[in-house]
Amino acid sequence: MTNSADDEDACVHTHPIPAAEISRYSPISDPDAEQDIINYVNGQAPDENIANVERIKTEYVLGDKYEIWDVTTDVGRWWVVTNLTNLYSQKHFPSLDYTLSFHIGLMMRLKSRSSRPDSEEPDPFDEVFRRREQADDRYERAVEAEDYQAVGMQLRECLISLTSVMQRRMELSEAVERPKAADFKAWADIFVGEFCRGPSNKELRSYLKSCADKTWGLVNWLTHDRNANDTACSITLHATDTIIGHLVQLTMRKLSGDIQICPRCQSRNIRSHYDIDIAPDGAYYTTCGLCGWSSHPGYDLDHKKSPAD
Repeated sequence: MTNSADDEDACVHTHPIPAAEISRYSPISDPDAEQDIINYVNGQAPDENIANVERIKTEYVLGDKYEIWDVTTDVGRWWVVTNLTNLYSQKHFPSLDYTLSFHIGLMMRLKSRSSRPDSEEPDPFDEVFRRREQADDRYERAVEAEDYQAVGMQLRECLISLTSVMQRRMELSEAVERPKAADFKAWADIFVGEFCRGPSNKELRSYLKSCADKTWGLVNWLTHDRNANDTACSITLHATDTIIGHLVQLTMRKLSGDIQICPRCQSRNIRSHYDIDIAPDGAYYTTCGLCGWSSHPGYDLDHKKSPAD
């Protein structure tokens, strides 16, 4: 049996769904993750208005997780790939598989140069990461011993900035004795004690305090070593990255409520987000990747009903 011309015409879809309407038909919605992507694209393409954001797929490559998003604006369409987040015009990168392969290669080259987080996303630790990037810039141009010493000085200021940011963000008991602002070791001891309380965290607490102590000693040694060289400088850079990563991770967890299990569905699929618009000057909040629960102060209380309700 053959179809008539009229029947064939009736089966042809000649009016694509407007981008702004697509989200209404998506079976899965993740508003907080979508907002993270929207914030990123707004920063990268401020002249474009976003019409739709949709997560297409999640890939795991060598243990690293990559999320691929399809973003439609009033100008065109973008692929946005995470870890580290970057965007690619679909006009120039029409193939999703090619885009992911290109992205992974690019990120591997970037990470080989520096492990700093993506500076395009607003973050209370931007000052710390800026100083860390300046240390990398100095290291790349270093030739003489005094050049490597200058890297050590920059790393020293980076660590002091780290505890300075933590002081502004953390509320400590009045009974805690405040060290001098530049006493990184003393401040690190205080914050590690705050983050890792109790007998169950004894080993973690010991490791973190030792790591902070030895890194601070290494940085100051590099600063004053008149025979400073490339190898010593490289090791000190990586040691500094390690302690920064530990303390930032613990601070983020503390500031987002120290929530490790979803209070609604008991899942451990907890993600951390940062919203610069939370009063008074931005704050972290957490969401559950399974049921959508959120600790954001603007979260609709009606959403706290159980998924089975």
